[in-house]
Amino acid sequence: MEKSQRTGIVVYLLITFVGAWLCWSMDMLARIPVNSPFFQVLLLPGGLMPAIAALIVRLWVTREGLSDAGLRLSLRGGKWRYYLIALLLPLINMTLIVSASLLLGIARPDFTLQHFFQLYAPAVHIGPLPLALWPVLLLQLLISAVVATPVLWGEEFGWRSYLQLRLFAGHPQLAAIATGVIWGCWHLPLIFMGYEGYPNPWWGAMLFILFTIVLSIIFGWLRLSSGSIWASSLAHAATNTIGGNLSVMLFAGNSQFFVVADNGVLSILLLGCLAFWLMLSGRLQAGLQTKAATAGARACLVAGKQQERASQ
Repeated sequence: MEKSQRTGIVVYLLITFVGAWLCWSMDMLARIPVNSPFFQVLLLPGGLMPAIAALIVRLWVTREGLSDAGLRLSLRGGKWRYYLIALLLPLINMTLIVSASLLLGIARPDFTLQHFFQLYAPAVHIGPLPLALWPVLLLQLLISAVVATPVLWGEEFGWRSYLQLRLFAGHPQLAAIATGVIWGCWHLPLIFMGYEGYPNPWWGAMLFILFTIVLSIIFGWLRLSSGSIWASSLAHAATNTIGGNLSVMLFAGNSQFFVVADNGVLSILLLGCLAFWLMLSGRLQAGLQTKAATAGARACLVAGKQQERASQ
């Protein structure tokens, strides 16, 4: 790794961690409840720090520019399927979690959402949700994931389109694991504030770091294979809006929430199987080769244009 790359990574991590943790410390000092919508809004500045840090490093520290940032929405050549996977994977994951929780007797999901309403809207009387409305609710969550994608780009542009591409160059498996650990540690203030829903923050921190390692492998594969940061941004948005919301809606107040939540034990096991298969099958490495080929083609195109101009 070149010295400029090492400097870039250090500066990126300093801005990302210090900037986000300062923002979140303001939320903690304000003593705003973590389940408050206002708390969600106040999280946004910290959540944008990875993108801000990556832009600063790319443009002014290493001056490497944005050539490999994957900013284009790449859908051609069958790459649209990565966006479909990104959108539907959290829904499939939650379906498997609900099925496993019922089969194993771990927790019983409340499809009427009565427990959810009692916990989060106690002052408002809302009747049981009819099962016939579930397709409408799921459609709303899918749309919300698409709408939230630009917001989660604020994280993915930093983690997946900068750090994960720079760590352990040529070794995407190691890069994904290392990025997952760093990404998980970045969330520690939120975990200890109770935002991630773990009953014990210390155990929760360990679980969440395992969760972010698994997600880094999957999101990294989507980023490399699609050639676009928007695929992993959509996956991140869908994980938060679909997986996160369904977890709370179905299992609100359940003593086994840390097992059945989208960032809980069952989810880590299920998504971990997918992540393990992606590494074992060489798909992460194949995605890296696709990215390298694309970058090489662009470099050849630029060189050709420069040579053409010089000959004129």
